[in-house]
Amino acid sequence: MNSKHWIEKLQLSSHPEGGYFREIYRAEGIIAQPSLPMRYNGGRAYSTTIYYLLESNDVSSLHRLKSDEQWFHIDGGALTIHSIDPKGNYTAHHIGKNLDKGELPHAVVRTGCWFGGTVNEPDSFSLVGCVVAPGFHFDDFELAKRIELVRQFPQHKSIIEKLTR
Repeated sequence: MNSKHWIEKLQLSSHPEGGYFREIYRAEGIIAQPSLPMRYNGGRAYSTTIYYLLESNDVSSLHRLKSDEQWFHIDGGALTIHSIDPKGNYTAHHIGKNLDKGELPHAVVRTGCWFGGTVNEPDSFSLVGCVVAPGFHFDDFELAKRIELVRQFPQHKSIIEKLTR
């Protein structure tokens, strides 16, 4: 199956960071703001889940969340999540099914890390599931500003330039 099939059948929409997505689960329970860290401006669902599809001719732009995000490979080629933690440490998470090539079907990006993704194989795509807890809210989503991020992490200039618009 190709990416267009998945986009149509799963009813995916364009995502502001690049790629396509659709929320498929939002827990009914809410964690009230007083029980959350101060970085949240209100209550949040216990967790949320999306489908996310990225084609090889696109990138998931660097962004960060106020919650941890788990990634699970579903179909297509491998995906690399490029992550820069608040101290400037870079990590490449290779999400896929070929364990002999160092891929794993699951990865976690911790809160506060800047991260974005690229599909490893030309002319392909990667379909993943993403779980955020506490649940995703667009108030908790921040797209990177290239100039600011390069100023903060000049050692990662090439990846920052590749993954910012």
